[in-house]
Amino acid sequence: MNTQSFPTRSPRSITVAIALLASLGALGSAQAAIFKDAQLESLQDAGKYAELEQQARARLKANAGDAEASAALSLALTFSDPRDAKRLEAGAQQARLCTEQHPTVAVCHLATAQNLSMHMLDLGMFKAMGLLDSLKASWVRTLALDPASFVARVELAKLYLTVPGMMGGSVSKARELEAAVRSSQPETARLIRVHIAAEAKNWREMETELLALKPGTDSAMRDEARNATMQLALIFLKDGKDLAKARSLYEGLQRDQPSQAAGHYGLGRVHVAQGQLDEGIRLLERARTLSGAEALPVDHRLGDAYLAKGDKAQALAAYERFIANKRANPANVDEVRKRLAKLG
Repeated sequence: MNTQSFPTRSPRSITVAIALLASLGALGSAQAAIFKDAQLESLQDAGKYAELEQQARARLKANAGDAEASAALSLALTFSDPRDAKRLEAGAQQARLCTEQHPTVAVCHLATAQNLSMHMLDLGMFKAMGLLDSLKASWVRTLALDPASFVARVELAKLYLTVPGMMGGSVSKARELEAAVRSSQPETARLIRVHIAAEAKNWREMETELLALKPGTDSAMRDEARNATMQLALIFLKDGKDLAKARSLYEGLQRDQPSQAAGHYGLGRVHVAQGQLDEGIRLLERARTLSGAEALPVDHRLGDAYLAKGDKAQALAAYERFIANKRANPANVDEVRKRLAKLG
């Protein structure tokens, strides 16, 4: 079988690819449906990691062999404060314990993959490259144990699409993952095609597949569809490439997922880019109150908008809130720290 691989990339592009892979893994599935237990699933779906940790510890105290509780504890430690190195390492240790005690339970390997993704965000290029094989192995094992796993299939496809061929990337392997479920899981297959189109920079095809997607009420698929839509909209938003198209995509998110911050956040950025600062600020302030806001750089962009308006006090307040956000992307945090330093 001939394998179509990514072309060789420069060290800088490899670094970007690794960072993108890690962030997609973390954002795309941190809230995906992964537990059979309704209570654990409800807590992780809502991002209530403190409560998830408490519940997991209580269950493990009552039954040390509870595999789902063991995986839940790992995820809670991993995602409650990704910038806390000790908690992140505790999450890694718990994931190892989970896989050692329950080697044939898929969710333990999923917890390992999620923890590795978060670790990669804080590592330099070469150290992060060293984790790629382990990350791929964890997703492969998860999918082997649970072939119906939406999360594992989509994340593994994204891994194959994101990393260079010399590091295991392969478009053909992603296509195989899509073809395997084209009939049995058509929407999962469609989402993989979305990412294949994105890797090829075929924005029209990506948009067509996204608009045809029917995620229904499945939280994992809705999360993934939202993240992919945000990825596409950002392409059009950057440098004012096509603000009308970006606006349309964000309005679709606002309509289809009104309780989520993403649509309001994106529309706010469009208005700011168009110089409509008051409306942009209104939308960004609204986004702050909605679900998922903590995973978006809302206060970062809000600070930028207030600064553009000349309101230094509000800008400082927004930037400081963003720095305090435990789930903020480290790259955005570094940028905001530089802004604060300039503001004095």
